[in-house]
Amino acid sequence: MFIKSFQSEWLKKKRSLASWLVVAGASFVPSIIFAARVKNHAALGAFYASDDFWLKTWNQSWEAMAVALLPMGVVLATGLIAQIEYKNNAWKQLHATPQGFTTIYFAKFLVVAVMLGQVFVLFLAAVYLSAVLPALLFANVSYPAAPIPYGLFFEQTARYFVDCLPVLGLQYLLSVHFRNFLVPVGVGFGLWFLGIGMLSWDYSWLFPYNHGTIDFLLNAGQFKKAPPPVDVGLLAVFYFAVFTAAGYFLYLYKSDKA
Repeated sequence: MFIKSFQSEWLKKKRSLASWLVVAGASFVPSIIFAARVKNHAALGAFYASDDFWLKTWNQSWEAMAVALLPMGVVLATGLIAQIEYKNNAWKQLHATPQGFTTIYFAKFLVVAVMLGQVFVLFLAAVYLSAVLPALLFANVSYPAAPIPYGLFFEQTARYFVDCLPVLGLQYLLSVHFRNFLVPVGVGFGLWFLGIGMLSWDYSWLFPYNHGTIDFLLNAGQFKKAPPPVDVGLLAVFYFAVFTAAGYFLYLYKSDKA
């Protein structure tokens, strides 16, 4: 039943802008980097021959993604998925189907989680293409000489994904609970802006919308304060569990599910 419910929710997604959001969000930064490299291709020779080419490309690509685009994308995508039922006044029809509230809640939730995974896969592919295409297009640019540090990149990618989970959990809670699309989106953007403003605070690591930014700054060696006393990844998992459980029980015991 859960698999069928998930398939049904996945089909509904095609009626929204969510799929376009996945592609646009994943390709935006790599496209800008690629365009900049095409424009300045005459000066790329030494950079492509450097030992730290992949590390610089990696950090350059993840800077805007981890700090802004991922949390903003999660806020928008989660709101769009939940809004499908509100927009079509279909919650009552959905609840009349022979499936439990738990199945409905987590099937929709899994759709957003899988979309987030798609963003990561497409983004990594776009980062690689933005790096190697100039070598194929221009004679003065050789294929990067440095080996790709797959282990490091896999570890950091996994951490960035985990850092998104608290945002996903809280935004899903808000998006299912409020009929007006602007409420969860406005709250999400407001919390993200608040988190950016809190980065100079010694305890900014407590704020779940900051975890991706903090991990990026640590990975790039740009974190100016003492490292957080706890692993922000573990803290993200804790927040995710709390927000997901809270959202589930609020939905389960909501008097008006229309």
